[in-house]
Amino acid sequence: MALTAITNARVFDGEKTLGVRTVVIDGARIARVGGDAPPDSEIVDGGGATLLPGLIDAHVHSAPGSLALALRFGVTTELEMQGMNTRENRGLITDDDTVADVRSAGFAITPPGGHPSELMPEGFRPKWDLPPVMPLMPFSTTPEEAAAFVPQLLARGSDFIKFMIDDGSVEGHPGLPSLDQATVNAGVAEAKKYGALTVAHALTVEATRMAAEAGIDGVAHVFMDQPHADEIIGLIKDAGMFVIPCISLNASMMGITGSALADDPRVAARLDSKWDRTLRSSYNRYPQGKLDDVYDTVRALDAAGIDVLAGTDVSMPETFFGGLAHGASLHHELQYLVAAGLTPSRALRAATATTARRFRLSDRGRIAEGLRADLLLVDGDPTENITDTLNTRAIWRRGTRLTE
Repeated sequence: MALTAITNARVFDGEKTLGVRTVVIDGARIARVGGDAPPDSEIVDGGGATLLPGLIDAHVHSAPGSLALALRFGVTTELEMQGMNTRENRGLITDDDTVADVRSAGFAITPPGGHPSELMPEGFRPKWDLPPVMPLMPFSTTPEEAAAFVPQLLARGSDFIKFMIDDGSVEGHPGLPSLDQATVNAGVAEAKKYGALTVAHALTVEATRMAAEAGIDGVAHVFMDQPHADEIIGLIKDAGMFVIPCISLNASMMGITGSALADDPRVAARLDSKWDRTLRSSYNRYPQGKLDDVYDTVRALDAAGIDVLAGTDVSMPETFFGGLAHGASLHHELQYLVAAGLTPSRALRAATATTARRFRLSDRGRIAEGLRADLLLVDGDPTENITDTLNTRAIWRRGTRLTE
């Protein structure tokens, strides 16, 4: 297989901008960073462009066709926080360079009738192609049940264990069945025995506090029920947790649509009518929320040195999951992170190296010799103007250039 040399590009390696201008791909891997293009290599001129690691969305729920849509926006890996793409079901995805790669929690530990059941309209049935193996449904109401499900989930191919800590107050369903502290504690303690990564769904300060007390590795949302206080920021920091703010989801919960993003011709050209309608809608379940409070919280998390990861909570092309679209919304999330006060470079880290490190994906998220050649070439300089991430010039997944 011929080598490919991307030349004359500004190179952001997932942490910082390098002084080199050439990256060489050999098959599925990055063979060299810097130096001259090897003789007889295929040259891709990156003049005027920036080469980034393929982006990682740290919070998604897959839908038919969603992995292909994500890749069209340069999102080369999605982390599924509830869904069917566990190891036993994703053999074809792993080797398909026309779709994003995926890691999955399988289904989250939650009580019967707990979150996310309240989000589904009565009678709604998603149109899924059933996977070869149906994932385990780990409904739990006691510490013993939660602990017993952990090894079963891991044996069935869950890459990490997710816990739903949600009483429905943010979604307009107060009193929703929710995991109690003892049950979360028992499940997390069991996961630690296996060295498994743990993540919690938590939309309130109290749920975040529960996650920290249990020793959760990270929360898959930032709370939106109240402004932050120094105490909760300190608790998250002391627990060593990461936070996936999903500002784009919080905005949607507050009734803010993704219409401005959908109007961007760089986005519109890649969406079909169903995703366009979905992006132009919103959840609108917590209109009393204040986006400025969320911005302030994210800025405080970053200032405290807490790892902030870029994720969207994008799901299906349905208007009741509105304001979001696979791939496109991760670029929106980067814009939100910058609006919250992160520098463009820190936002880019949140979608590349930081997420790869926290989710133990040692083969991606950076541009370095020997790693997967998951790459995104964009016109302009997103370390100065974050919206330049949408200026797609080329995308590679495992060294294979995406063609459309």
